[in-house]
Amino acid sequence: MTSDGDDAGPGVGAADGEALGPEQYVEQDGVRLCFQAVGAPERETVLLIGGLGAAMDWCPADFCVALADGGRRVVRYDHRDTGRSSTGSVGEPAYTARDLVEDPVRILDALEVEQAHLVGFSMGGGIAQELAVERRDRVASVTLVSTSPALDRADPAPLQGPAPELAGLWEGPAPGPGEDAAVEASVREDRLLTAGGRFDEARTRAIARRAVRRSIDPAASVNHADLAAETPVRGALRDLRVPALVVHGDRDPLFPGHGERLAAEIPGAELLELDRTGHQFPPPQTWERLLPVLLEHTARRRRTLGA
Repeated sequence: MTSDGDDAGPGVGAADGEALGPEQYVEQDGVRLCFQAVGAPERETVLLIGGLGAAMDWCPADFCVALADGGRRVVRYDHRDTGRSSTGSVGEPAYTARDLVEDPVRILDALEVEQAHLVGFSMGGGIAQELAVERRDRVASVTLVSTSPALDRADPAPLQGPAPELAGLWEGPAPGPGEDAAVEASVREDRLLTAGGRFDEARTRAIARRAVRRSIDPAASVNHADLAAETPVRGALRDLRVPALVVHGDRDPLFPGHGERLAAEIPGAELLELDRTGHQFPPPQTWERLLPVLLEHTARRRRTLGA
């Protein structure tokens, strides 16, 4: 495991890296994963798992600090093909979707953490669901944010589809060359996914610019979309036997109503619905309500639920 204290660009390190400490790396089988951690190692570890194509900057530093101030050790990381983790050619991912699922365990191994509380956003919520069933020995709890059922469901009724406004959002030509084009594409995407909820353009733009500046190749993140449907389902939601908290926005246009359906499928799951919130990492205006619930949820070692 190595570390790198260099700035990612003008204004980036001071705004982000100093709060969470140096970027660190775990290298295994020729793959390099970049992560940051804040909080004492003896605390309960919360591992944040970002969404499709998202560098760890989209799990905001101020949220990590707020959670750490509540007594947690908080870890966030760059998926492959994002940020400073291993990055390949656009359209030619050198890994499988299974690797994305197993990378959180690689991070925990590097930190010598036996069990962690997983907080997964969107695609990261799907990863957390799979790990909670397949590697439950490593999972103390899961918090599933703005996500959808990734495992088999007992209720066969179809889930509601995305809002019409999102049609073609991830289709069409890639952003033009240069930092500004990549940033503007991220801002446009976030504006549509917020769906009239709490959209803070200045904050979104700052996070997007930081993520673009940190990334080896911002365009490579599109490789995730090619792998999204690749991983076969391994298990059912009824088999998820660790404490589960489902957090969902009342205006989520990508997964409308999926939070309620997801919570109903998981034994003993708690549902927290956030008002005026779309498909977005919970905005700061929701933290006064969210953080106490999340801190309580992650305060205990794992309880195995049921038989």
